[in-house]
Amino acid sequence: MRLLFWFIALAALVIAVWLIWGGAWEQRFTLAGAVAWIEGAGPWAWAAGIGLLAADLVLPVPGTVVMSALGWVYGTAWGGLIASAGSILAGLFGYGVGRLIGEKGARKLLGDGDFEKGQKLFTKGGGWMIALSRAVPILPEALSCTAGLVRMPFGRFLASMTCGSLPVGFLYAWIGSVGRDAPAWAFGFSIGVPAILWLLASRLK
Repeated sequence: MRLLFWFIALAALVIAVWLIWGGAWEQRFTLAGAVAWIEGAGPWAWAAGIGLLAADLVLPVPGTVVMSALGWVYGTAWGGLIASAGSILAGLFGYGVGRLIGEKGARKLLGDGDFEKGQKLFTKGGGWMIALSRAVPILPEALSCTAGLVRMPFGRFLASMTCGSLPVGFLYAWIGSVGRDAPAWAFGFSIGVPAILWLLASRLK
């Protein structure tokens, strides 16, 4: 039960940040605004894009808009690679925050029973949750922090993050590169491809 409360509290925190500052960020970071901000960094534009996506852990950054802006600036291939790297880095930051609490602190926070249940859950089925969450709001931050808190094996976490982040990053970079709004099938694509990739990755492992 404590694990559920922890997850709800994290999700509520993300929602609260969006409610307080999200509107202003969305107005500032339209596609044109994000392109201008990234291009303003000059030769470090790629780093600015990665930084924006990584900051999504604590700031209401419209990630898909930033990914599209990277596609606009760099094209599908390089823009997708940069967007994917930023998404993965954001997940690693969240995982790191959870790990910083320490196992003793995590057990005290969740209780031994919920800590061990959470550890089993994220070891067995966590890969699916992490991979599929990259395409939706709120869940990625909460799941990454929880995965770190319950000590999900790092290799498994990184593999599932990669399976989820690559399709989303390249999809929205492509959308930006051709100057399109996200088509109706984008969400299905960004859910289906991570599922297939994680299925293959988990079987190979």
